[in-house]
Amino acid sequence: MRKFTGEKLVIASHNAGKIREIGALLDPFGVTVISAGELGFDEPEETEDTFAGNARIKAHFAAKASGLPALSDDSGITVDALDGAPGVYTADWAETPQGRNFPMAMTKVWTLLEEKNAPKPRTAAFNATLCLAWPDGHDEVFEGRVDGHVSWPMRGEQGFGFDPIFVPNGFSETFGEMDPTQKHAMSHRANAFAKLVAGCFA
Repeated sequence: MRKFTGEKLVIASHNAGKIREIGALLDPFGVTVISAGELGFDEPEETEDTFAGNARIKAHFAAKASGLPALSDDSGITVDALDGAPGVYTADWAETPQGRNFPMAMTKVWTLLEEKNAPKPRTAAFNATLCLAWPDGHDEVFEGRVDGHVSWPMRGEQGFGFDPIFVPNGFSETFGEMDPTQKHAMSHRANAFAKLVAGCFA
């Protein structure tokens, strides 16, 4: 497995919440983080139907464009009673002409569950796949997951995305209510990140 030996890393994302979370996780390693948005890169089209496939597209695009190693994250929520939806289309469910509207997307998830009369607990998982790519085309991929259930109504202002309706197993608070430090310690992204650190930074 290839080790990261540079001082600068591009975060291949335009999502402010995701950039903030990854930046906090990388802080102990003294790596200077710069986002694809700050570099003025467009977002490449995500044409794969897996988290790993889309993570690879984003990381390789940013690595090639910047000449620096790039780290991407493709993540989403899979709801069992919706046959794994929204899955890789998690962000798409929030798209509107005015930008992403996650309260609308969360309402859609709950409405579909109600229409199906899905039994409770309405189990779900947050999935995160990290891809660290180098300009020469090499990459390393790491996957993380946290299981829980979907709850209603939305609760909490701390997180982003679908956090206000996701309660991880063993907890009563949603990710949206949790202190960010607590969430970072056990989230799907932290899970994938621990594997990334062990493989490429340790």
